[in-house]
Amino acid sequence: MGPLPLFPQEASSFAPDVDHLLYYLLAVAVFFTVGIFLTIFYFAIRYRRRSDKELPRFVHTGMTLEIVWSVIPFGLAMVMFTWGASIFFNEGRPPADAIPIYVVGKQWMWKLQHIEGQREIDELHIPVGRPVRLTMTSEDVIHSFYVPAFRTKEDVVPGRYSTTWFTPTKPGKYHLFCAEYCGTNHSRMIGWIYVMQPQDYQNWLNGGSASGSMADSGQKLFQSLACGNCHHPDGRGRCPSLVGLYGSDVLLSNGATVKADDSYIRESILQPDAQIVAGYQPIMPTFQGLVTEEGVVQLIEYVKSLGKPGPPVTATPQQVTAPHR
Repeated sequence: MGPLPLFPQEASSFAPDVDHLLYYLLAVAVFFTVGIFLTIFYFAIRYRRRSDKELPRFVHTGMTLEIVWSVIPFGLAMVMFTWGASIFFNEGRPPADAIPIYVVGKQWMWKLQHIEGQREIDELHIPVGRPVRLTMTSEDVIHSFYVPAFRTKEDVVPGRYSTTWFTPTKPGKYHLFCAEYCGTNHSRMIGWIYVMQPQDYQNWLNGGSASGSMADSGQKLFQSLACGNCHHPDGRGRCPSLVGLYGSDVLLSNGATVKADDSYIRESILQPDAQIVAGYQPIMPTFQGLVTEEGVVQLIEYVKSLGKPGPPVTATPQQVTAPHR
């Protein structure tokens, strides 16, 4: 917009699409608002009552006019719906090669972690031209991850994972806000997104103080919690093997099948009785309050690192009475 900054800078692949839809909505709204008010003004003068004895003529409108002023608004509304739905579905489907980054909202800060191990507070460094997928959750109340220049906003809800993605198109420094009132210092829950050239981003990753990847941290946490005492890699332990678990289909005791994704693994750690694996008893202890949200995502990355999806998970005959998971 030049020297008149009516809109934030367009800095992502979604920004032009969102702005063009907004321009269309504004154009339709302005056209009909002006047209209706001018018509009302004209009718008020043209068909005003000129004397007390004058009686208005009763006029029957034609069917053609009825159809026109019904079909045209319907068509305009369907364009809005189709256009908006297309953008919504595109923003809800991150590409497979997107850079995964985990985000944890907390009163009143953003905690972000790259799978390489780099951690950031209220800042996010990403390369230009690469899609970035954010997997987000909250430790306390509802927050909302909002980057105006990227035209992206996603609620961050406690107890579940929400996902958003974007492809930054311009190097620079962009505002990050919490767009959901979350308490006393809500207005201070802000940060910055740094979009860098690929080589600069790689140098930033290599120059950090990370002691290992998220999977490495998850392995250490896995060992410190003695999870390996039950989850044997060969599947002969009291709990199912985690090798190849992520992305596979898990058969539950009620006959249903679920996909072993991030949400399933998180629930298995914090609420192990929610979905019982077929052939196992519900005696696994909960780690609610013992493992932070950051620890949970590290464990998820560790499970991801254990192999590709395998066959449906269930118990072997000699494990039918063993504890689940």
